Amino acid sequence: MEQKIMEVLRRMQPVLEEGLLRELKNVLHMVFAGCDVAQKTEVQCVDDSWRIDLEDYLMSKALEGKSVDTVNRYRYELTRLLSYINKPVADITDGDISSYLRAYKNIKAVKNSTLKGVRAVYSSFFVWLRDRDRVRRNPMVLVESIKVEKRVKRPFTDTEREQLLRSCATIRDKAMMEFLYSTAVRVSELASLNIDDVRWSTKDLIVYGKGGKERTVYLNERTNMYLQEYLQSRTDNNPALFVGLKSPHNRLSKAGIEDMIRRTGERAGVEKAHPHRFRGTSITNAINRGMPLQEASIMAGHAKTETTMLYCSVDQESVKYHHKKYLSA
Repeated sequence: MEQKIMEVLRRMQPVLEEGLLRELKNVLHMVFAGCDVAQKTEVQCVDDSWRIDLEDYLMSKALEGKSVDTVNRYRYELTRLLSYINKPVADITDGDISSYLRAYKNIKAVKNSTLKGVRAVYSSFFVWLRDRDRVRRNPMVLVESIKVEKRVKRPFTDTEREQLLRSCATIRDKAMMEFLYSTAVRVSELASLNIDDVRWSTKDLIVYGKGGKERTVYLNERTNMYLQEYLQSRTDNNPALFVGLKSPHNRLSKAGIEDMIRRTGERAGVEKAHPHRFRGTSITNAINRGMPLQEASIMAGHAKTETTMLYCSVDQESVKYHHKKYLSA
């Protein structure tokens, strides 16, 4: 019986955290206490033949320019799937994958948006295998699609941004919030920037986004003022653009930036204050105030304008103004 319980735990390891695995083990022992299992002569072996295909696929993604974090996420999700199904990749069916996705959703209680991202990783892997004739057919073709309700996130109002600014504890925090708004950078991009990246004469800098793609972002006058004031107040030698307040003044991490904005939002009474909301606010305000959609996409580092529109909450007053301007006759 103990061997069978351990087999169940091994199979569930890809979809359960350590605490849940322990809980499952206890439940299985209670349910099957006193039971005997009739042994079969058939023995099932662990199949890890997929590891070569997985490593080749991940190498391909790295050579395409995917970030280390993205490649690691692909590795994590695909290892869980393939070890759970326990078959050579050529034998995996759409039913195997659908069954795993249902278990993933029920056990981890994830949102459809998360599950859709996981499905996209699987689809990328099997398309890669099919294109290289490593599988006869792509099983993902028959795996049901996952519907996600598209909701445009509400941007900060001008009043909320001012409340946040007035609630900042330090000049560093003011400079950081204004920088996020002026440049529309992602928080991971902000965390990786150095002081030398800023070109003060032209008030701009180059940012390296997803896939190593570079784009130029710009500092408005208020951002430029706060940023220079903050940098002049620093006494450390760290090359990072934003650093911690306490010695040894290490580079501020993504989590550190998120925590600072969350705490500032609590003091200001502004709900759902986080770095990504500055990005959406910047894109929304740029478009509503007349920036062409194509240029807003370039500013945001989006390959498709459809992605930009997901961030944008179009102001009805802007629609009314442009209707009167272009369709009055």
